[in-house]
Amino acid sequence: LFIDMPRVANKTDMNESIIKQGLDELASKDLDLKTGLDLVGYPEPRIRPQGFESLLTIILGQQISTEAASSIRKRLDEVWAEKTCQSFLGLNDETLRRVGFSRRKIEYSKGIAQSIADGTLDIAQLSGMSDKDVVEQLVKLRGIGVWSAEIYSMFSLRRLDIFPADDLALQESLRILKGLKERPSAQQCRELIRHWSPWRSIGALFLWKYYRGAPDERGDSEE
Repeated sequence: LFIDMPRVANKTDMNESIIKQGLDELASKDLDLKTGLDLVGYPEPRIRPQGFESLLTIILGQQISTEAASSIRKRLDEVWAEKTCQSFLGLNDETLRRVGFSRRKIEYSKGIAQSIADGTLDIAQLSGMSDKDVVEQLVKLRGIGVWSAEIYSMFSLRRLDIFPADDLALQESLRILKGLKERPSAQQCRELIRHWSPWRSIGALFLWKYYRGAPDERGDSEE
């Protein structure tokens, strides 16, 4: 932590007041972020429950649009009443294909459900682990890479100092925010926002909002 930092909230917090606290602190040390914050304002909290359902949501959202993932999820809810890994394992593959799952996502989702059901992954214990250990545990699951593990850490475990640097929207948003000619790599992103610690999750929330609302180089708005 920075010596002059205010008390940082418990890692179970990610509410509006914490988001404002974090971004105000970041704006005081990063002029580009301050300018962007004045332009688009504070982002809304994104909070998901812990457990299999949130991991499943992450799997569903991989490599498809938000709208497509939402449509699949709505159809899934019609056939999946009891939101447990055991009941999900009871859905046959044909049902899941009709809902919109690809064969690969069926494989990944059922593999994760089985790992939780048989105790290979004790998902309840993740909340007591360090950020690094959470990612190391989750990437052992097929279908869960570093990005997915970091998203779960941010939104379900509500960790405040995570930055999913492989996220293309974050990379592009940071390019615009910093006035870069080319989209920075994941490693370059980590270097550019290193001084955002211990609020990097809050900074990522802001960048997603900035990506949707910031003017582009022509001065137009995407929204």
